[in-house]
Amino acid sequence: MTELAGIIILGILAQWVAWKIKIPAILPLILIGLLVGPIAAEYLSEDGTKWIEPIWNGREGLFPGESLFYFVSLAISVILFEGGLTLKISEIKNVAPSISKLITLGSLVTFFGAGIASHYLFYLSWEMSFLFSALIIVTGPTVITPILRNIPLKKDVSAILKWEGILIDPIGALVSVLVFEFIIIEGGGEFTKTAFIEFSKVVLFGSSFGFTFAHALNFAMNKRWIPHYLLNIFALASVLGVFVLSDNFAHESGLLAVVVMGMVLGNSNHPHLKDLLYFKESLSILLISILFILLSANINMEDLLLVLNWNTAILFAIVILVIRPLGVFLSTWKSNLKLNEKLFISWVGPRGIVAAGIASLFGLKLASKGYEGAEYITPLVFTIVLGTVLLNATTARLFAKIVGVFLTKSEGILIVGASKFSRLIGLYLLNNDRNVVMIDNNQANINKCTKVGLEAINTDIYSDSLINNVELSDIGFLMALTENDAINNYVVKKFRKQFGENGSFRLVSEEEKNNSNHNPEIGLFSHTYDYITLTEVARNYPDIYEIPLNDKLHYHDLIQIINNDSECIPIFLKDSNGELEIISPYNTDNDRIGEDWKLVILGKKISKNKLTPNS
Repeated sequence: MTELAGIIILGILAQWVAWKIKIPAILPLILIGLLVGPIAAEYLSEDGTKWIEPIWNGREGLFPGESLFYFVSLAISVILFEGGLTLKISEIKNVAPSISKLITLGSLVTFFGAGIASHYLFYLSWEMSFLFSALIIVTGPTVITPILRNIPLKKDVSAILKWEGILIDPIGALVSVLVFEFIIIEGGGEFTKTAFIEFSKVVLFGSSFGFTFAHALNFAMNKRWIPHYLLNIFALASVLGVFVLSDNFAHESGLLAVVVMGMVLGNSNHPHLKDLLYFKESLSILLISILFILLSANINMEDLLLVLNWNTAILFAIVILVIRPLGVFLSTWKSNLKLNEKLFISWVGPRGIVAAGIASLFGLKLASKGYEGAEYITPLVFTIVLGTVLLNATTARLFAKIVGVFLTKSEGILIVGASKFSRLIGLYLLNNDRNVVMIDNNQANINKCTKVGLEAINTDIYSDSLINNVELSDIGFLMALTENDAINNYVVKKFRKQFGENGSFRLVSEEEKNNSNHNPEIGLFSHTYDYITLTEVARNYPDIYEIPLNDKLHYHDLIQIINNDSECIPIFLKDSNGELEIISPYNTDNDRIGEDWKLVILGKKISKNKLTPNS
């Protein structure tokens, strides 16, 4: 009982430390696991036993026999399902070819390159060498997300790394399973045929079970056959059921099934999807915390000493400096990515929970069966996992600055509130080559955004999901346009440092509108334009247009005309280079206005006879 409670407490403590110092949680989790496991047995325990013993003598400990294998398998299935839920097809429309090549061609480069390197460096059999290389194919969202969270990057670069991390998990698992089957299959004559059959069964049953049961669960939720209070638990039971059922039809196909199930559900736009995602995210954090401590503690000191040599350092350097860049550059050949973006993607390739989890499982199984070289699998993979995470966590931000992908000025715009006038403003900004992301908790508004081509996220602004979203790393402007003054104030206060470094703005409140002497610095457009005014203008005149300006005097004349007309609202100034400036009642610096500038108006068209300068 003490050990079980200790694992959970230490795991959550490690997660908190990781959050506090902004590093991937995998680092403190592995270090704690090694501390209470092999290090405690070697240096801290008087009787030479581990403080936490997952398996002892094969039949004793917290998880005797093969129960650790079963627990890890089920836990990884939930983690991968949660990762699949976060995948949105709309996010990769600009980089889909690069991602598909990274998870196919890039995986082949890693598989053959790392396999050959480990074979000649450690004299492992080809089977063991390629099992190791298959296990380090995967990266992982749980390690990439914390690394990228505080690095402002172009959205395409962040999306590539995120999607690669999630999609490559089941691919790495499948390849590992295939190699594992190669190793344990007896009878050389049937070797290739049997392996091909096993692989085909994994793909067929995994994809079909995941697709079918995702639609079945979505149908049940739409029909409201599941009460809301049971929704999360029912979904968890469904995931575990699909994993086990698929695995019974085709061994190790469960991982693919749960990822496909998560992807299908994640793109269904179900109104309760965000509740499901929050629950699975919390559960995944708990499972990851338990898993890494268990798997790290299960390693023995003699296993670590096997890889404590220069050959391991050489292998690590080959994986980081040769194999990863080669796979990235081949996969992004003739893509729209620039050289510096390819270099950054090449540098960021940390391995995560799936690599460590499956390595431990297969390593244990093969070692127990007496396969030569199996004892190297787990410590070698853990070395790559720990080394890549530590390297990327400490150098990714610096490397981004060195190669020039670090955005010194984030130009993306986050608009909170997706009402009609917000969508009009967002669409105008999008048509002027600005990255725009709309936020709302009303699914109907989200659907309307998507219909006109705007990226939109259905989320609760009181949660931390926005802060953890790596695709928002290029956001530098924040506009709070909801009908609730308290929410607008909250949004600016909470997110201005992360998303509003270049400007945070909100609509004026009813009180501010009636007090002309109080023009807030963060007020939008004018102290007279609140949510109701903007909504009425957008309903009656749903149009945004531009008026050419001659000079500052012309601008002031137009503003006077507009102030006498409540049905047209100035929202932006566009300079001669096409750059946009948000009009604020607090900002009176208009000395730079000259020829080729434009005033951007929402609402009724101003008659031509009023557009004459100095009229």
